[in-house]
Parts: sequence; structure tokens; C-alpha cells
Amino acid sequence: MSADTTPIDTRAQLAERERHVSGDELEELRHAIRDFLTAKSPSSAVRTLMMADAGYDPGVWLQMARELGLHGIAVPEEWGGAGAGMPELVVVFEEMGAALLCAPFFATVALAASAVLASGDRAAMADLLPRFVDGTSMGTVALNGTLEAWTPDSVGASARSTPDGFRLSGDLPLVLDGHAADVILVAANTDRGVSLFAVAGTADGLRREQLVTLDRTRKAARLRLDDVPARLIGDDGAAAPVLARVSDLATVALAAEQLGVAQRSLDMAVRYAKDRIQFGRAIGSFQAVKHRCADMLVLVEGARSAVVHAAQVADTDELALAASVAKMTCSEVALQTALDSMRIHGGIGFTWEHDAHLYVRRAKSTELILGSPGYHARRLADLVTI
Repeated sequence: MSADTTPIDTRAQLAERERHVSGDELEELRHAIRDFLTAKSPSSAVRTLMMADAGYDPGVWLQMARELGLHGIAVPEEWGGAGAGMPELVVVFEEMGAALLCAPFFATVALAASAVLASGDRAAMADLLPRFVDGTSMGTVALNGTLEAWTPDSVGASARSTPDGFRLSGDLPLVLDGHAADVILVAANTDRGVSLFAVAGTADGLRREQLVTLDRTRKAARLRLDDVPARLIGDDGAAAPVLARVSDLATVALAAEQLGVAQRSLDMAVRYAKDRIQFGRAIGSFQAVKHRCADMLVLVEGARSAVVHAAQVADTDELALAASVAKMTCSEVALQTALDSMRIHGGIGFTWEHDAHLYVRRAKSTELILGSPGYHARRLADLVTI
């Protein structure tokens, strides 16, 4: 039997709400999140958690979910969320990127919750979304077993139907927070096409191997599926458009993270340029440093425009185009500003003790997740010529 996939018509409500969301309200949200992350995700906490196997603080995770309501900010009220949209969600991700928050928030919110919502499977929504929203469960999505851009022909896992349900097999080399996820949503090929399945983190036949990656503030794991029991989400063979939308929404969220990295790199550089004295003057008064900071500001503001636009069109047919523009732009800007910040800091910026290299690592890793700038440039060329 196919799952109940009755669509939830929230576009009208979201459009009406977004007409009344002011810039002041978004700034209030930003300041609340920033204050929380300043207290809970300082550099010392980031450095401790990035070296720990779990990679996150359970207490902070629950506070984010239950006190701030961040996990459900874009989840409809019917499932325990706040019923907001991408404009609010990108503010959250920008601030988390700026703080280098160590937590499976992107995997759970931008990937897993988005996939369940996009599937239209009301039974899965009722079961999984409340647990994601209140922080009880962590989730992730294996779009193609790697962290590259998703396409229908990139799905590597396979599923077979049995009298007792579906069974999944395959090797998933890179899955964000796959080591800790309680629910792993896996794209797999069946006789009917690409389908989406939910695998319990404790399922028989599931093997998980945590990996050491360039960006230690974000964990990844290799998963092996050996005839693992799985639950079909949505209809068999109908997941391709669902996963395409999830990929685009996650791409916008990731671009917002990159914007946060770029903004914080700029802020760090400007602060240091004001405080560092050479030859009796702040180095920010030197033309070369002054011009570099000005160039960084121009890049950051351009990236911000791309993210804001992508968030505003998230419920329209322009999403794919805007997501690629945002990702291509923010990938380049995040890496450039992180490197420039390191250079402005001089010798100390290249040391392990300084945080500049952490932002370079995050910028470089996110540049490759969900498609490189080159991939999105080619995608844009295809989209605008269709």
C-alpha cells in the first residue's frame, strides 16, 4: 500500500505571513540567536566539541529545540513547529555559520525535516517531525551517498520489496552526521524508480564509521547498508522531485551558513585591523589593509542579496535558479573572505591557536557540499537556456 501523501497547502498561509514579517522582527530573531550562540558556542566550546566523537553538546541541542524553538521554526504548527519560512530559517543558519556551531542542525533541519515535509507523507510527518522539532531525534539524509550535488542518476543505494517490507543495500561513503542520526533518510532505486526510505539508526545490517574530515566542526560518516529494513516515505518511485526540492532548500540553507562565515571573517578582520598597531598606527589605516577590508565588505553584501532573494522565492518556481546563484556566490565569497581575514591577521592567523583557520576550513568544505561553484555555474547555464 502506498503512503498517505495528501499535500499540505501552506503556501497561502506562508505568503500571507511573510507579507507581515518586518525587517525588525528578523533582526530581533538574529539578535536572540546571536546572544544564545555567543554564550553556548564560544571558540572554546567549538574547539572542545570538534575533537569529541559525538560532535555536539546534548544540553545545548535540547535548549535550541525547546527553549528557542529553532528546530521547528520552518515546520508547520500542525507538527509542533512555528510555521515560519525560509526568510527566518536563513537567519538561523547564517548565525550558526558565524558561530561555527557544532551540532547536527543542518542535517536534521535543512535535510531530514525538509525531506519529510516535501514527501507529503502525513503518517511520516506525524511520526518524525515532532521528534525532530523537540530535539528528541536527530536526522540526516543520504541523497546520493556523497556530499556532491544531487541528481537522479547519482543515487547509489538500492531497495528490494519483501513480504515484510523494503530492504536496502549499498555503500554511502559520506553522510553528514551519519554517525549520530537516529533517523537516516536514504534515496534508493527500486523497480519503480527513485524512492525515499527511513532507516532507524539502530537497524540490523547498518554499519557506521565516523570519518575525519577537513572541517572538524561538522561530522560525517561512512554508512554501509546490508539488507537493512527500511520504511517507505511517500510513494514508491516518486521521490525524484521531492529530493530535487530538498536539495535546493538545503543549498539555500548552506549558502546562508557560508554568508555567516563570510560576515564573521570580515568582522574579525576589521576588529584586528583597528586593534593591531604597527609603526605607531592601526594597520587599518594602511591603504592595502583598508582596501582589502572594503573589498570584503562588497563581497559580503553581494552574497547577502543572493541569500535573501533565494529565501524569498523558496516557494516559487524560481527556487532552483536562485539556489544555484546563492550557492555559487556564497561559496566563492566565504572562501575569499576567510582567506583574506587570515592574511590580515598576519602570522598569528596561520596558527592553530587562532580561529581564522577554522573559518577557512568551513568555507572550503561547504564550497564542495551540494555542488561546487563550477557545478552551479553549469546548472545555471542549463536553467536559463531551457
